[in-house]
Amino acid sequence: MATIGFIGLGVMGSPMAINLARAGHAVVGYNRTPSKAAALVEAGGRAAETVAEAVSSAEMVALNLPDSPDVEEVLTGDDGVFAHAAPGTVIVDFSTIAADVAIRMAEVAEAASLMFLDAPVSGGEEGAVTGNLSIMVGGSDEAFTRALPILEAMGSTVVHVGPSGSGQTVKAANQLIVAANIQALAEAIVFLEAHDVDTAAAVKVLGGGLAGSTVLDHKAQRMLDRDFAPGGRIDLHHKDLGIVTAAARDAGVVTPLGSLVATLMASARANGDGGLDHSALFRAVERMSGRFDEATD
Repeated sequence: MATIGFIGLGVMGSPMAINLARAGHAVVGYNRTPSKAAALVEAGGRAAETVAEAVSSAEMVALNLPDSPDVEEVLTGDDGVFAHAAPGTVIVDFSTIAADVAIRMAEVAEAASLMFLDAPVSGGEEGAVTGNLSIMVGGSDEAFTRALPILEAMGSTVVHVGPSGSGQTVKAANQLIVAANIQALAEAIVFLEAHDVDTAAAVKVLGGGLAGSTVLDHKAQRMLDRDFAPGGRIDLHHKDLGIVTAAARDAGVVTPLGSLVATLMASARANGDGGLDHSALFRAVERMSGRFDEATD
């Protein structure tokens, strides 16, 4: 069992930290909004008032933060992780950030005698709660081996995909595929409803064929129910698709579908849906089809 400092107790971070505590690890959590540590404390963890307090006695440090600047600030700030973690500490960043930032943070960590893994996750809030996340990990073999027991407490699919930055590159590909699937599903359901088909029955049979997918299993009912309570928020998926399009441009790779779904995600955000679950791309299809009803959607 390890002592783990966990920074960032939001929609994903909180249940991940709770699963670590339930697995028997000593988890000390920190969040800028202190009240978000309450669920971890109830599960047997402890709340810290500062980043320094969370990491100073930790063998491992975990982060789950919104974006690259947040990660850089928490790691490299005067009161940050790098300033207070003991030499040899393994730092695991579960955030979704740009690969070049992850590589740079790994280099700074190494210079400070620390180990760094970029380990973004997929599976949404449900996967975080149930401990069934898919975790794609970039970094050294040694750091991965040391971190594997805590990774397996949160994920059912844990794969070391390469050196530093590789985890973030795989996550970018994941977010492209997920966004394209959500958009296709949204269009299909709007299409079915326009033809007065029994959509629940249609979704059931589609799920049993080649059109079946994890996205269909987890997002179709949300669209049918017009339930877009945030899990994976449009704001964050918009950020992720920005990472995809920038990385594709830098590599000289053409991603026409990626560019399109990035634009559609940006449109949903501009229409005020940024705080909703990314399945709310459905609302954008309804708007464009002249079928959007603010009273029911």
